[in-house]
This record gives sequence, structure tokens and C-alpha cells, in this order.
Amino acid sequence: MVFYFKSNVVDPPALLYMGKDKHENEELIKWGWPEDVWFHVGDNLSSAHVYLRLEKGQTIDTIPTSVLNDAAQLVKANSIQGNKLNNIDINYTMWQNLKKTADMEAGQVAYHNEKAVKKMRVEKRINYVVNRLGRTKTEDYPDLRLQREQRDALEREEQKAEVRRQKELEKKLEKEKQQEQELRNYTSLLQADKMTSNYDNGNESDNFW
Repeated sequence: MVFYFKSNVVDPPALLYMGKDKHENEELIKWGWPEDVWFHVGDNLSSAHVYLRLEKGQTIDTIPTSVLNDAAQLVKANSIQGNKLNNIDINYTMWQNLKKTADMEAGQVAYHNEKAVKKMRVEKRINYVVNRLGRTKTEDYPDLRLQREQRDALEREEQKAEVRRQKELEKKLEKEKQQEQELRNYTSLLQADKMTSNYDNGNESDNFW
């Protein structure tokens, strides 16, 4: 089971989601999207794995602070230990930076690049934020693998369409270039036709008295 939340502090609302337990977390780790940002409580504490799905063109560095705060509050509220503590750190990084090896327990992850992990400090639980998110909560049993495969298929189609657009643009520019060259050649020819000589004016050099 996956729990979905809407962060209505932006328009359109940002999508946050997390697994019910460590087994769902494993599936989320396996079938995450490249545009997913992963959140987890730091300080070696346990918590839910919360994900934020970025909008197209958005990056981890352009996430609105209000959305980051919502994600962090959701993580804190779903940490047995972290929910009781003040001034805790929340780690977040892109899904692609998560590292999973065969010897790790269910739900456990490491990072490919520690420097790509960002941190934010949460001073305390803010109940009205947690309650606001809770009112948007929905539950589902999605086929995560199918969703990822559909997402990848759509991306491939978009990439093919972009390649076709680029080729058409290149053909158009090449045609315009050829037409421009032909026009220059024709203009040069017309200018050459207008040139005259002494012969043209009837002033041949052997017609003298």
C-alpha cells in the first residue's frame, strides 16, 4: 500500500507519497522515478521514506521552501523517535542517488554520492501542517513497475518526437540557406548583365578616322 498526499501550498499541488511499511519502501526504492526526491529523518533515526515528485523542469534546488517544509513535517510525523524530538535533521536527495545492495535490510539505503545529500533542520512538529496534509491522504495499491515502464515509454516517445523536430528544423534551415544562396547568385548574375563595354556603346576601337 502507498499513501499519497497533496501539498496545497503551491499550485498545482505537489505530490508527496510514502510506503506503508519497509516492504513497500523496497518497491518504492526499486521503481522510483528520476524526478523523485527522497526524504528521510537523519541522525540514524528511523522514519517513513517520503517522496516528492518534481514537476517537469523543476530541480531539487528549485523546490519551494513551503513544499520542503511540508515534506519534512510529514517525515517527522512518521518517525516514532523523530516525532518526539525537537531540532532534528531531515535528509533529502534525488532518488537516483539512493544506493541499494543485496546485504542491506528491507528499507535500508545508502548513497552513491554523500555530497549530493541535502539537509534541513526541523525545530518542532507543526500540527496544523501535518493535519492539513492528513486531510489530503489517499491510499492505493499501484503497480509501481508498470507506472515506471509507462513513464519511461512516454519519455522515449517524447525524445523521438524531439529528434524528429530537430531534423525537420535542420532541413528547413538548410533549405532556407540554399534559397538564400540561389538568390545571391541570381542577383550577382543580374548585376553582371547590366555591365556594358565600349563595344556595347558602339565605340569599337577600330572605328576611327
